[in-house]
Amino acid sequence: MSGMSNNSPPISRQIRRWRKNLLLFLSIMGPGIITASADNDAGGIATYATAGASYGYELLWMLFLMTFSLGVVQEMNARMGAVTGKGLSDLIREQFGVKMTLLAMFVLLIANTATTIAEFAGIAASMEIFGVSKYISVPVAAAVIWSLVVKGSYKKVEQVFLGLCLIFITYVISGFLVHPPWGEIARQTFTPSFRFESHYLLVFIGTIGTTITPWMQFFIQSSVVDKGVTLKDYKYTRADVLFGAFVTSFIAFFIIVATAATLHKAGIQITTVKDAAVALNPLAGKMASYLFAIGLFGASMLAGTVLPLSTAYAICEAFGMESGVSKRFEEAPVFFWLYTAVIVIGAGFILIPKVSLILVMLISQDVNGILLPVILIFMLKLINNKKLMGSYTNGPIFNTIAWGTAIALIVLTALLLITSINPGLLA
Repeated sequence: MSGMSNNSPPISRQIRRWRKNLLLFLSIMGPGIITASADNDAGGIATYATAGASYGYELLWMLFLMTFSLGVVQEMNARMGAVTGKGLSDLIREQFGVKMTLLAMFVLLIANTATTIAEFAGIAASMEIFGVSKYISVPVAAAVIWSLVVKGSYKKVEQVFLGLCLIFITYVISGFLVHPPWGEIARQTFTPSFRFESHYLLVFIGTIGTTITPWMQFFIQSSVVDKGVTLKDYKYTRADVLFGAFVTSFIAFFIIVATAATLHKAGIQITTVKDAAVALNPLAGKMASYLFAIGLFGASMLAGTVLPLSTAYAICEAFGMESGVSKRFEEAPVFFWLYTAVIVIGAGFILIPKVSLILVMLISQDVNGILLPVILIFMLKLINNKKLMGSYTNGPIFNTIAWGTAIALIVLTALLLITSINPGLLA
């Protein structure tokens, strides 16, 4: 009995410590998971679905590697936010000047607005599967998205975002419903392969480009600052960011698996994510088709809120204007007007009769691809600035992964532009 009595206090302390750490993590959790989940937006789901339908499980190995790159890049932003208490665009202006900041913000505004249009296209497409016209679904969704941020607090908005993140579980369920060959999936996940074909290269680049995007870097750092995360609590934010990177790839993995096991196996090609959801019906049943559509709606709603929010954050921080979800409209008018404008343009464009979204999505992809390496280089210079970061600069491993990602993206972006001009060049 005495032995049990002697062991009780340490065990009790360990339980209390574990419980305290869990509660602290749950209170800090948000920026990493929300940013990473919003990355799996309408364009991302369409890209992953195309990868699975066109090439089966061949691109799963690359997705595995991208998880590490995404985690490293997002952690850098979160660390800069916690150390400096400033957003990325704010730091770019201070360290690189107004002209470079103006150029970056202009391109970011164009890219984010085009991507927001694609998010409302995702809302329209998902609701059409359930028989709801875009002239009803898009205005209602836009009103909900606008009121959420303009009328809410940071805590309320974050809770809604985290709730929307849970919708992505529908893709995991869809992946199991189609009964894929798990042995073959495991083999291709850890066996690199590559094709020197134009279409394969475009899908390959698109998969990377939709996993790590420019807006993510601005949004996660601004979220960390807006939430008031400091170095004291940073280890929990770091866990949140790394877990978010895993969740992003985990969901993408099941989107590829679901479409590879059904559409690729049946030889069905798709051009939009709506095609994927509709095509799943006769192959995997109505439940899988509806789950895919529900996931698309949730993803589009989440990203349709985050993209305008990221735009408003970045531009206001860049030019020293008040910003923040918890502020009132009169305290940060430019922030809220920017947020409103991007939503109105995004939703309004989709309501134009017979509008073609292909060109918008291509321009958005190209602009994001061109901008991302530039943003990554800015980030690497900032994170390795000892005057700015003190002892929290990058270590050798993080620098190797981050610089490798930036260089690879520059090369792939060049190839993307070349193949966009001459699609048959590598065929």
